[in-house]
Amino acid sequence: MKVTVVGAGGNVGSTVVDVLAQRDICKEIVAVDIEKKDGDKTFYPSKGRGLDQWESAPVHLFDTRIKGTVDYADTAGSDVCVITAGVPRRPGMSRDDLLEINANIVSSVSKELAKHSPDTIIIVVSNPLDVMVQVAKEASGLPYEKVMGMAGILDTARYRAFIADELDVSPKDIQALLMGGHGDTMVPLPRFTTLSGMPITHFIDEDRLDEIVERAKKGGGEIVGLMGTSAWYAPGAAAAQMVEAILLDQNRIFPVCAHIDGQYGIDDLYIGVPVKLGTGGVKEVIEVDLNEKEQDLLEESAKAVRSTLDDFRKLMNK
Repeated sequence: MKVTVVGAGGNVGSTVVDVLAQRDICKEIVAVDIEKKDGDKTFYPSKGRGLDQWESAPVHLFDTRIKGTVDYADTAGSDVCVITAGVPRRPGMSRDDLLEINANIVSSVSKELAKHSPDTIIIVVSNPLDVMVQVAKEASGLPYEKVMGMAGILDTARYRAFIADELDVSPKDIQALLMGGHGDTMVPLPRFTTLSGMPITHFIDEDRLDEIVERAKKGGGEIVGLMGTSAWYAPGAAAAQMVEAILLDQNRIFPVCAHIDGQYGIDDLYIGVPVKLGTGGVKEVIEVDLNEKEQDLLEESAKAVRSTLDDFRKLMNK
């Protein structure tokens, strides 16, 4: 099996490559990124990182070949493609500037990937996530079930990690579900959070749980505040987990940015929902029974995603 990671010269992309290689579940990983100019010198980050990672194979004991490249022809025949390419928001850059720049990048990348691998599955990590998945779908022309975004696994991982700290328990024993858009509008579902099958509300009171949820919503911002740049270990590992579920047909139930059309009373939108993930991509969107408060929050999140999508449409048609 073959996996392509675009943006592999950056931290998130290279983490996806590293995690997948060490799991040794595919034959080849193609690490793609653009060349970098510095005066009269030209550097090739994806080639350099790819070579460095391959040289770790004798230490980590994996056989997965890693090929760094700037040529999309090398991606031909990829079973899964992960898009981490894009720019972070910089000082002085408006939200619309970020939206337009990353939309152009994701659109261009998606067209190239679909051109060389017409049967591939695309996982988008680039932000603003929910809109970038829609961009990738439209640019690639792939079926809805083969284009999705990584967000919910990261958000729930942060939430679970914080609960593990709070209770001094293993994060392995915590299961959780969050829905909605990525970031501040995500929808917490504490009654679906368990510790070894027991409701988390048995261990943490409502007020403290709300505080943990709020921290999870702003988890990316917390990392930026500490490091001056965005996270990469957790996002990269989360994207790799999705790739693994697809390649090995694991039928894992994950919160994923997937297309829904009628589920949860929401029409024609990419948003975070629980899905069954395996061969072919999204096999099923799973509908859980939400109470009135949860449904209202999900609808508010959907409105926020639609608003950003509308802004994108206006920018592209200006």
